[in-house]
Amino acid sequence: MSTTVATASSGRGRRSSPMSWRWGDRLVLVLAWLAGILLCVLAAAIVLYMGYRGIQYLRPDSIFSRPQLSTDQSGTGGFLDPLLGTLLLTAIGVALALPIGVACAVWMTEYGRPGWLARIVESSIEIVAGTPDIVIAIFGLAVFQVSLLAPFSFTSEGGGVYGRSFIAAGAMMSLLALPPLYAASRDGLLAVPGHMREAAFALGKTRITTIRRVLVPNVRSNIATGVTLGISRIIGSTAIVLILLGGFLRFEPQGSAPAIDLLRGTGSSLTSYIYYNSPAGEGAAPQKAYAAAFVLLIFVLALNLIVERIGRAHASSTGLTTTAGVV
Repeated sequence: MSTTVATASSGRGRRSSPMSWRWGDRLVLVLAWLAGILLCVLAAAIVLYMGYRGIQYLRPDSIFSRPQLSTDQSGTGGFLDPLLGTLLLTAIGVALALPIGVACAVWMTEYGRPGWLARIVESSIEIVAGTPDIVIAIFGLAVFQVSLLAPFSFTSEGGGVYGRSFIAAGAMMSLLALPPLYAASRDGLLAVPGHMREAAFALGKTRITTIRRVLVPNVRSNIATGVTLGISRIIGSTAIVLILLGGFLRFEPQGSAPAIDLLRGTGSSLTSYIYYNSPAGEGAAPQKAYAAAFVLLIFVLALNLIVERIGRAHASSTGLTTTAGVV
């Protein structure tokens, strides 16, 4: 008995050699390595190719000049309007998705009653997460073409409602940012230890005060991660921009108010600008498309870096970091 226990304890943690595995297990290991290497090669190829093309064609005046219609690449101007349009859509989408996503996560984790309503909310968010961008865009176009929402949409002089505006596009973009923001906030709230809630209740704090003063501050890093992931989905969407902004390269304000006319007007984003100037689009400036794609790639890489830094900071603050060699 003692010999068996000693043998088991001495062999505990000993890693067997892959050469001693069955051939099927070794084949799976080789395929896993090949898949990982292939993904790394593809990611490096995309970054290196777009980086080479972007640096080759990117010029400072491209960032600070507005697009122009021309059959010559030298006369097509830059992509200032699409760049600002991307930032504007991101701001609108995050501003709408942030309170809704955090509020739904708080309600699901801290209340979740009645149960049938909680299941409907959970299923609805999953449906939104799995809905293609083009379907969301068509739905938004149908909604904002209603005469009741005419003040938020581009309208013609005869009163026709087109359903296109930065408000409409930003509202539909918020649906793209909502699922990752909700999921990150919910997971963070579920990970908060129960004794923190109990301590707050023991001090006489109400549930809403506990949520506002204890729980939400403890999941700020999770919320920031969800916002960053939502932004990455917003800036990568093309269908919503093409349908709900009309594919205009320049800003087309609607009305006479200084700020409202821009929100009610149409325009473009970097993704639609890239599509328009690519060989598949109607433009004749593929070099400008490469330059804009390089700028968009920088945004995506920066967002990925921010997510990684937030995750590391959260792990460090919560003591979840591990030391190499510790099981």
